[in-house]
Amino acid sequence: MDGLRFAFGTLTVLPARITRWDRDAARAGMLCAPLAGLVVGLFAAAVGGVFLLLGAGPLLAAVLTVAVPALLTRGLHLDGLADTADGLGSGKPAEDALRIMKQSDIGPFGVITLVLALLAQVAALYQLYGEGWAAGTVAAALAATVARLALTHASRTGVPAARPEGLGAVVAATVPLRAAALATAAVLLLCAASGALLSPYDAARHVLAAVAALAAAELLLRRCVRRFGGVTGDVFGAVEETAATAALVALTLG
Repeated sequence: MDGLRFAFGTLTVLPARITRWDRDAARAGMLCAPLAGLVVGLFAAAVGGVFLLLGAGPLLAAVLTVAVPALLTRGLHLDGLADTADGLGSGKPAEDALRIMKQSDIGPFGVITLVLALLAQVAALYQLYGEGWAAGTVAAALAATVARLALTHASRTGVPAARPEGLGAVVAATVPLRAAALATAAVLLLCAASGALLSPYDAARHVLAAVAALAAAELLLRRCVRRFGGVTGDVFGAVEETAATAALVALTLG
């Protein structure tokens, strides 16, 4: 229960009072992160599906589906994506780049990255909703779940924190590799099962989309570790949004 409270309390605005703020709770919380993502994704899928049933077009449904996770996280991950883009794009030493990421304003790199990421998510969901309400709603839930699984991987042993304080310092290097692998296997099985609801081909396509999303998130994670010396809360947000976007884009292919 401490892990569930930690996951929902840090990754969503859903009512969950965090009772422990230590590395043991953080380990359990990051292992429960995909479950928090699934709940957020189901909310997003429900909103998109309801508006489609009420007669809204796929574009409006896509916009609302993308808006729900932003609302349920207070834009936390989108803010992290923008701050990380500013830090990476600054070209400054790690200490200065981290200082830029802590500032409350958003620079040009952050704005451009946010716009492109949200456009990609809306465009992908628009295409998927155009194929049918089931394809779009399942994709929304899958993307949110896999995106939080990327956070589990970002918290694995061997990935250091860039700062001695903050969320990144609490969760960094808390998840054992074996536990991360088991969580990945469980999520991939869920992806296959969700795809099988549509067709046997979609079962394979959903698994491949999840793998592609995790690969994209891993590339960004490694870049951030090399650039900043470790992870921060902003890096976690960037990793999550990258995985979500990559998953949705991958689902439109093939």
